[in-house]
Amino acid sequence: MAAFETHEVFNQSPPYEGIDLFASDAALQEAVRANGMAAPDAVLSAFGRHWGRPDIFEQARLANEVTPRLKSFDRQGRRSDTVEFHPAYHFFMAESMKAGLHCMTWRADASRAPAPAEVARAARYYMVAQVENGHMCPITMTRAAVAALGVEPALADLLMPKIVSHEYDPRFIPWPKKTAMTLGMGMTEKQGGTDVRANTTVAVRDGEAYRITGHKWFMSAPMCDAFLVLAQTGEGLTCFLMPRFAPDGQVNALRFQRLKDKLGNRSNASSEVEFAQAYAVRVGAEGAGIRTILEMAQLTRLDCAIASAGLMRMAVAQAVHHTRHRLAFQKKLIDQPLMRTVLADMTLDVEGALAAVMRLCRSFDHAATDPQEAARARLLTPAIKYWVCKIAPALTYEAMECLGGNGYVEDGIMARLYREAPVNAIWEGSGNVMCLDVLRALSKDSEAALAVLKQLAAETADLAGAPETVSSIAGILGSGGAEAHARLAVERIALLAAAAALRASAPAFVTEAFARARLAGQRGATYGAAAVAEDAARKIVERAVPA
Repeated sequence: MAAFETHEVFNQSPPYEGIDLFASDAALQEAVRANGMAAPDAVLSAFGRHWGRPDIFEQARLANEVTPRLKSFDRQGRRSDTVEFHPAYHFFMAESMKAGLHCMTWRADASRAPAPAEVARAARYYMVAQVENGHMCPITMTRAAVAALGVEPALADLLMPKIVSHEYDPRFIPWPKKTAMTLGMGMTEKQGGTDVRANTTVAVRDGEAYRITGHKWFMSAPMCDAFLVLAQTGEGLTCFLMPRFAPDGQVNALRFQRLKDKLGNRSNASSEVEFAQAYAVRVGAEGAGIRTILEMAQLTRLDCAIASAGLMRMAVAQAVHHTRHRLAFQKKLIDQPLMRTVLADMTLDVEGALAAVMRLCRSFDHAATDPQEAARARLLTPAIKYWVCKIAPALTYEAMECLGGNGYVEDGIMARLYREAPVNAIWEGSGNVMCLDVLRALSKDSEAALAVLKQLAAETADLAGAPETVSSIAGILGSGGAEAHARLAVERIALLAAAAALRASAPAFVTEAFARARLAGQRGATYGAAAVAEDAARKIVERAVPA
C-alpha cells in the first residue's frame, strides 16, 4: 500500500529479485568463457534465472530466520541426536543436489571429471552463494570428501553410487538404504582448533573397523550420512569414515552436545559432538591423516573463495541497484561522483576476486595432466582464499552503507550478507594459516612455486604497478623476516594473480583500473579512497549491474 493517511511512500528502491544472475553479470560471462567453458550462456542463464526468482530469495530468508534445532532425545527419553531444519533448508539442499553441485567434478568411479567441470561448477556455486550460502556447507564437504576417499578404492566403490545421485534424501536411515548421501567432516577439537595434530580423540581397532572415543568442537551439517574424522592411533593422526548408523542398523554413538549459536551461516547447523566408542572405518594408512585430507582441504578452501566472491557480488549488486533508484539532493545517488567512486572501487574487488577464483578453477581442471597448473593451484589456493575471504566483510559493510538504514535492518538481505561474510575467512584455515601454507608451498617445492610467480610477473608485466609488486614480493620472501611479513606478501601475490586473471578475461579498462588502484595507486583504508578515474568509474559501475 503506497498511500498512508499521513504520507505517500516513494523514492524507495524496488527489491533486487526476479533477475538473471548470469545474464546480468558481464564479469561472470567473460570469466567462464576465458577459462574453457564454451558457449555457456543458455544453460547458465537458465540457472541464473531460476536462482534469481523472488520465491527463491524468500526461501533464503526463511531458512535463515527459522534456524535448526537439536533434538537430543525423543519423547520416550531415548537418545535421538537429530537436527530439525525448516523446510526451506531442505528445499535448497534439493535444488543444489539436483544441479549436481555436490558431485559434478567427479566421475562415478571417483576419478576427476574432465575440464571444464570445475569452472562450470564454480559458475553455478558463485550464483547460489549470492542467494543462500549456509546450505552449501554440506554440498562443499560432500564434493571435497571424494578426494580423500580416493585412497580407499573399495570404500569409494561402495559410496560413490550414492554420492553422485542428484536426488536429495533427508531421511534419517542407514546410508545403504537411501537414494543419495551427503558427507560431513569433523576435524577440530577444543584444545587444538586448526592444530589438528593436538587432537586427543582416540581410535582403537575392533576387527576390521575401529571404535572412536573423544570429541569434536565444530562438526557442521550433523545430519550428513557419514563424516570424515581425525583420530589418534598408535601410528599417529589417522583419517576415518564415521557413518551415522553402525552396520547392525543401530544409530552410531555420536552424541551431539549442542548447536553453535553462530554470528551468521544460520541456516546451516554446526554442532559440538562426543564419540562414545563410535564405529568407523579407516581411510588411508594409520598415521597418514594429514596427507589423506590435503587434497580435500584444497577443495574446501577453493569453495570458500568462490562463496565469498559470490557474497561480495550480491552485496555490490544490491548497492548499485539501490543507488540507481534512490534520489538524494535532487540527483540519483549513482550519478553523484563520490558515490560512483565508492561503487566502482567495490566493483573492482568483485571483478578481481571473480577472475582470480575462476582462473584458479581452471588450474584445478588441468592439474592432473599439467604440472604447471598443479603448481599454480597449490600456491595460489591459499593466497586467493586469504585475500578474497578477508576483503568480503569490509566490502559487504560498505555496500550496506550505500543503502543507509535500509541496509542495516533484518528486513532485507544486506544484514544477512554482512553476518555471513566473515565465515569463509575463519573456516578451512584462517588468515595466518593460509599465509603459512603459501610459505610452505614456496619452501617445499620452491622451483615450481617460483615458476608460478614468474608466470604471473610475465602475464602482468605491462600493467601499472605490477613490476613494483613483483619486486616487493621477492623482497619480503627473500628477507629473514618472511613469516613476520607473510600477510603483505600473500596479499600482493593474490592481487597479482587477480590482475593476471583480469588481463585474460575482462575489458582493458577494468584490468587497467584494477592495476592502478590495487598495484600502483595510493589507496586509503576504506572503499572510495582509491585512485579510480571518473570515466573508468562510470563504465565500471554501468557494467556491474545493467540498467
